[in-house]
Amino acid sequence: MRRLLDFLIKHNHWFVFVLLETLCMLMLFNSNGYQSSVAFTSANAVAGRVLEVGNLMNDYFSLRETNNTLLERNTRLEQRVSFLESTLRQRLNDSIAYESLSRLADSSFIELPAMVIGNSLHHPDNYITLDKGSRFGIKPEMGVVGTKGVVGIVYKVNGGYSLVISLLNSKSSLSCKIAGSDYFGYLKWEGEDPRYAYLKDLPRHAEFNLGDSVVTSGYSTVFPEGVMVGTVDDMADSNDGLSYLLKIKLATDFGNISQVRVIARKGREELRDLTVNEGSEQ
Repeated sequence: MRRLLDFLIKHNHWFVFVLLETLCMLMLFNSNGYQSSVAFTSANAVAGRVLEVGNLMNDYFSLRETNNTLLERNTRLEQRVSFLESTLRQRLNDSIAYESLSRLADSSFIELPAMVIGNSLHHPDNYITLDKGSRFGIKPEMGVVGTKGVVGIVYKVNGGYSLVISLLNSKSSLSCKIAGSDYFGYLKWEGEDPRYAYLKDLPRHAEFNLGDSVVTSGYSTVFPEGVMVGTVDDMADSNDGLSYLLKIKLATDFGNISQVRVIARKGREELRDLTVNEGSEQ
């Protein structure tokens, strides 16, 4: 306290000078309108500049928080985009499946409903048993489709029951193509995961993307063109490198089949007589 008093006494003339200058300035500005307006304008300019600098400093020091907020928003947007893409792809696949199955209502095909009463999944050659047979008009080599796509082909029948070779069978070979194109190959099951099969012999110049729909090619007397089979899940080169080998996620859930439709093209016997028999090709 003593040092403060000594400092004030030692420099008192400066304090008196500042006080007198302040009083003079106040008298000058209060007594003259021009000087008052200039002072007011200058003070506003200085205050504005100070506030601007302060805001810039606040913005600079809040960049980290802003970046974190933007990062969170971008993450949420990416999740929404991913969800929308997945939903759109699923809706597109459902649409293709609906359109493909609705084609079976065409007058050139007959449909016979049936129930699945027997099914296998994990054997090299899997079969499905239906509760309808020849008494209901079902014959060998008729196609079988479920609510989402191809199931298989009728193998044997008796009066009341039918035995179906499902797609999960080494004897099955289904002619398929990429939806919206004419590139086709043959679908084969490799005896592993019942959710997947492989599309073989697809030409190297074929254009496709992961997630594209795979449908029947129509190059047989069993299935019409465009019936849903599955979607492209992965791709690789064939052993000889001359074609693609596509991993197909099957549209039909073979572990959950209850209702199916047995289909046949009208006049297929006459059409079959004009074609070359290619074994078990569907």
